[in-house]
Amino acid sequence: MQKKILFATMPMDGHLKPLTGLAVHLKNCGYDVRWYSGPSYAATVEKLSIPYFPFHKAKEINQDNLELVFPERQRIKGTVPRLRFDMEHIFLRRIPEFIEDLKKIREEFNFDLVVCDVLFAASPLIQPVFGVPVAAAGIAPLGESSNDLPPAGMGMEPAQSFWGRRKQDFLRLVSQEILFKSCTRIFNQYLRQYGIRPQDRFFLDTLVRHVDVYWQSGVPGFEYFRSTTSPNVKYVGPLLPYQVSGTSAIPDGIDSAKYRRMVLVTQGTVERNPEKLLVPTLSAFADDPATLVIATTGGSFTQELQLRFPQPNIYIHDFIDFAALMPLADVFVTNAGYGGVLMAASHGLPMVVAGVHEGKSEIAARVNYFRLGISLKTERPGVEQVREAVEAVLKDPNYRRNTERLSREFLEYDANRICQESIERLLAPTPIIPELWF
Repeated sequence: MQKKILFATMPMDGHLKPLTGLAVHLKNCGYDVRWYSGPSYAATVEKLSIPYFPFHKAKEINQDNLELVFPERQRIKGTVPRLRFDMEHIFLRRIPEFIEDLKKIREEFNFDLVVCDVLFAASPLIQPVFGVPVAAAGIAPLGESSNDLPPAGMGMEPAQSFWGRRKQDFLRLVSQEILFKSCTRIFNQYLRQYGIRPQDRFFLDTLVRHVDVYWQSGVPGFEYFRSTTSPNVKYVGPLLPYQVSGTSAIPDGIDSAKYRRMVLVTQGTVERNPEKLLVPTLSAFADDPATLVIATTGGSFTQELQLRFPQPNIYIHDFIDFAALMPLADVFVTNAGYGGVLMAASHGLPMVVAGVHEGKSEIAARVNYFRLGISLKTERPGVEQVREAVEAVLKDPNYRRNTERLSREFLEYDANRICQESIERLLAPTPIIPELWF
């Protein structure tokens, strides 16, 4: 009998799109695949010929309405306070809404397994409530706590000294017992609501450990050393958006052969203010005839930027095919979105990263730590700061060597095959499930 798989994701590009390649693969393998997420992504998924269940009781919050729903969020400046706000109001408060929607969906589509992104925070409740296995996808760096590492969310690199490690230990305690204690309290409130025993551990650890398998997008070479990892965590290689084979093409109007070097720049789809990263990067090279700068805006202020930067070496568009351009580019300037960073690394493309909020400080820290590029440690770099970082990356061949080394490690992983094998084990008559750390 055809097995039924429901994908359930947060309605945001970085949470939904990395799983589209896997969903199409599973559909082509004969699984009955359907998707549950916000109404605004219905067309995106239906283009893949995958039936779609839009949120019903769940509130859709994403890059398009975030500032309208939570205008107070922009006034929260600190990395930790804003991350705490996001975790509580965008992710955790949706849990009962998701469970009620899933109950309704199951009346129509009796799913055998659910695939979630890690911040679809209802994932640890699905097995107890519905009695089906759950696979969660780590579409960000692994956030599981470790005695070897600083707390997740602060963008800190691992300490090397004895006293540095003691500081990490103290900060982990502060993070779990003070800074994010309210998030764990809210999470446990919803566990109790559905008759599930509350967890003593940090809520982020429960999101990783309390699912049947946790697919970590990426490879060990882009993750800090950990002496222990939950046995259900499995590196699968980069999970990337679906793309029709052979459709990558260089956009019209771009003639890279005329220039000595190419800089590709994006600030993702959540951040709409072009002054943060796009404008400083465009300004840094607008008058450099040897440098072609290609910028993608995500659909925000494209025409305004085109009028502001009419130089022939500047190309600005809503969306750009990274797969076609990254093999030609010399540097990728980015706000440290995880999918873009993994894609750049897969092409051996060194980076300049400027990310702080939405967990991007963790990604930027890893780029810096593994010397895949330079982290500017701000989301508002100056023009000279961007120019100097790009020049530094271009002058030091080690950045290119390190990203090329990581790209070779990526080739050792077939994400679709690895994930499918996990699913087959979970759906076997006697499923093979790792011992979870409950």
